Amino acid sequence: MRVQLVDPSAFTPPYDHALAAALARAGVEVELVTSHFRYGPVPREQGYAVRELFYARSSRFRGPERARLALKLAEHVPGMLRHRRDARRADLVHYQWLTVQPLDVHLLARRPRLLTAHDVLPREPRPGQIAATRRLVRKMDAIVVHSEHGARRLREELGADADRVHVIPHGAFDYLTRLPEERPLPEELAAVEGPVVLMFGLLRHYKGIDVLLEAFRSVEGAELWIVGMPRIPLEPLRELAAKVPGTVRFVPRFVTDPEIPAFFRRADLVVLPYREIDQSGVLYTALAFGKPLLLTAVGGFPEVAAHGAARLVPPDDPEALAAALRELVSSPAERERLAAAAAAAAAGPYSWDAIAGKTVALYRTLLEG
Repeated sequence: MRVQLVDPSAFTPPYDHALAAALARAGVEVELVTSHFRYGPVPREQGYAVRELFYARSSRFRGPERARLALKLAEHVPGMLRHRRDARRADLVHYQWLTVQPLDVHLLARRPRLLTAHDVLPREPRPGQIAATRRLVRKMDAIVVHSEHGARRLREELGADADRVHVIPHGAFDYLTRLPEERPLPEELAAVEGPVVLMFGLLRHYKGIDVLLEAFRSVEGAELWIVGMPRIPLEPLRELAAKVPGTVRFVPRFVTDPEIPAFFRRADLVVLPYREIDQSGVLYTALAFGKPLLLTAVGGFPEVAAHGAARLVPPDDPEALAAALRELVSSPAERERLAAAAAAAAAGPYSWDAIAGKTVALYRTLLEG
């Protein structure tokens, strides 16, 4: 069975490479078709091929961002047409992301094809974007989502046929636990003693960082680390952090793979106070490191908590979040219980080999008609 995994903009290299490696272990001939990742090294494992077919110039462009996006748009259609010709070598095409959906719906490979809907619907849709997503979903022979919550949204909000929607979980990013070279924490962080609460990932409004900072005003005996590239103004968050009696540290930049393990190994608790989400790669990084999790009850998070791997609180509720933080910071035994459940979930239902088995079964169903 020959399969192309397609992520034109390299939106999710960790997911792409982990899935490719697991499929290869399951006996699938896999080629990952993507572009150069601009922000640092990406995971690479043996057993599958990688081709950077898209955005040869814009992915390496170092000029102004507006000029880079214009160049990327000019490269988009030729790249999709090259991919459509190239896909004739595959038995099946599995799209991970599609960059310009109104155009891409007309440029898909003429092979059995499926799409993993990592984000079921855009959070702040531009005019016409929902309609374009609906058309794209209807062009697919199957759609993969990571949670029952995502499957319901596809059926109810986009009108997807129930028999074409398949729930296959996101996998724990265990490759990060065995990198050949890990970078240590910066000296000022390595010197910290006492419990550390970690909020990790791109800093966006929907992630509820403001709610977390408000909640942390009543938490004693722990530091809060907010780590990730800002996609929102930082000054309002720093103003909230100044009102916290304890220590709040910001690491406002993109964190490369070799740096990630040190942050998660040091964390005593990982908190994701999101206002909305389907699933999160940060959650599956924390699972891989067997870390206790404090999550809001949104999207697919309750499905992970059902395995005992996380504590849940309502979204946008700083008082409930503060109460849970105080309890978990002061109770090493409860953190250990959650950590053990997280490690078990990572080795069981959220292992990549389990996910590859479900994915291969879906491929076979599509190829058999």
